[in-house]
Amino acid sequence: MKTISYVEDAIKYLDEEVKKILFDLTIPQNEKDDLMLPLTRQKKVLKQTLEDLIYLKEHPPTINAGCKCGM
Repeated sequence: MKTISYVEDAIKYLDEEVKKILFDLTIPQNEKDDLMLPLTRQKKVLKQTLEDLIYLKEHPPTINAGCKCGM
């Protein structure tokens, strides 16, 4: 699945961005927190997405399962 590799790359990119912010001595700590918060939230969502994609790859849905919503 190409999607898995895209999500993994996005997580790596966010990690690098957080590291840049952490090691930048010109940014005050409270500003670092404000800058990192959206990045960490995005990373959390991407990690969950990655887990879901891996699960679906390992346990593909059956074709004849049909929709059982509202039963």
